[in-house]
Amino acid sequence: MANRFVDVREMLEAGTAFEPDVVEGRFVVECPHRGRSWHLIVEPDSEERLLVVVTAYRVG
Repeated sequence: MANRFVDVREMLEAGTAFEPDVVEGRFVVECPHRGRSWHLIVEPDSEERLLVVVTAYRVG
């Protein structure tokens, strides 16, 4: 069985672009992973100095 765990930190490091999401304060980050395009929805938490990953999904 193939490993289904994904390290989103690696995906974010390989991110190629980002833009505001439809939800205010969130962003869509375009990331390649295993030859496919993915979107990560992230939300900065300035108080905690964190980047919260809301969801990730494969595009196309």
